[in-house]
Amino acid sequence: MANTDSSYGLRPISRQGSSVSSTGMSEYRIASDNSNPIFHGMAVIPLAAGVIDDLQAAAGGNVGIVGVFGGCEYISDTTGKPVFSNFWPGSGADSDFPVKAFLYDDPNQLFQIATSNVVSAANTEAEIRAAVFANIAFATGNSGTTATGLSSATADLNTIATTNTLALRIMGIQQDPANSDFTAAGIPLIVRINNHFNAPTGSIAAGTVSTTGV
Repeated sequence: MANTDSSYGLRPISRQGSSVSSTGMSEYRIASDNSNPIFHGMAVIPLAAGVIDDLQAAAGGNVGIVGVFGGCEYISDTTGKPVFSNFWPGSGADSDFPVKAFLYDDPNQLFQIATSNVVSAANTEAEIRAAVFANIAFATGNSGTTATGLSSATADLNTIATTNTLALRIMGIQQDPANSDFTAAGIPLIVRINNHFNAPTGSIAAGTVSTTGV
């Protein structure tokens, strides 16, 4: 039986460790002239201008991820009224007011993400379980749909490796009866961001904050 869900980006589910898990968000800024749509559940990066943007590379790129987009608030350039949206459409903001972005930015935040493909070496629960603590790349990390505002980010099973520049660390498998077919796309992995900008050694430079998997 095929899995029910196929792509939805990164869904916050809990926090690693025994501390309180609020799945809370922090406020950042988007440049009002940023024409790149940013979707709910999309990993985003910091820019030197003090704003955030999309990954700018489908598999994750070379810049440390600062968090996962959870929505935004801006003033409409046509109505002059506040707009609250689960995604940034890439236009429509009055440049006289800030575009506020809200990110799940805790380096210890855990997320659920669906796999994009079927791989012969990873099509059983035991084989996926053996990949826990390894790293994995996005199959597509910078796309989504305006119909729902959701990211279409998924994880690429072909990329499972110890490679320290891969965007995500596999931490487990989400137990979900509706998405438990390991021979189909949509396996729900539990992951954390591997190259998090807010980690203690975080840096905007390429490869300086990511860690090797086992």
